[in-house]
Amino acid sequence: MKRDGKTRRINDMQNMDRPRERLLTDGVEVLSNAELLAILLGSGTQGQNAIELGAEILSSLGGFQGIHRHSIETLMSYKGVGEAKATRIKAAVELGNRMALEAIQLQPVISSPEDVVRLVGHELRVKEQEELWVIRLDVRNRFLGLEKLYKGTQDSATVRVAEIYQTALRKGAYAIMLVHNHPSGDPTESPEDVNLTRAVIEAAKYLDMYFLDHIIIGGTRFRSMKRQYPSLWE
Repeated sequence: MKRDGKTRRINDMQNMDRPRERLLTDGVEVLSNAELLAILLGSGTQGQNAIELGAEILSSLGGFQGIHRHSIETLMSYKGVGEAKATRIKAAVELGNRMALEAIQLQPVISSPEDVVRLVGHELRVKEQEELWVIRLDVRNRFLGLEKLYKGTQDSATVRVAEIYQTALRKGAYAIMLVHNHPSGDPTESPEDVNLTRAVIEAAKYLDMYFLDHIIIGGTRFRSMKRQYPSLWE
């Protein structure tokens, strides 16, 4: 984007090369991630046009997932990104995340650990703290909703099993699944994870409720407690 050692401004480009004009003529899918971000930025700085600034942000933060994970203040630390631009970018990334979740929820049958990961993995894998979520299902394993119960490292001694089932019972769910993340990126279960799973299984026997699985997500990988410890469910 530089000409004779100088940054080439987007306004100096031919219409066919400008991100906004390319979107209008060729469609949004032809734009690179940096060009999409450039449209949100609107402008760059004296030494860096909007496409170059967008590319720098994406590279240093780790793509759109990184933007989702970092704060507005982090975005504002880049020269040329003020509060208005930072909030616009965060809102756009959040819209993308919600659209992904909405698309999955339109196909609401949850019959495997893979279905759980498709449902919530995109959001849980970027969390910087452990979070424990409860997924509610009906008699046909259709998705009814989820509750985000705990944040921070949890085990069977600190998690109240009654809370895990409370909303599911009140809303008439037939079954539940647990899912939580390991921010380290390693989904291997801890002894505390096994103990929590065992406690939730035992409680289900007295509550007329089915507990189907406990999924642990770490980075791009996951572990199913039912697959790893099928004897717990016997």
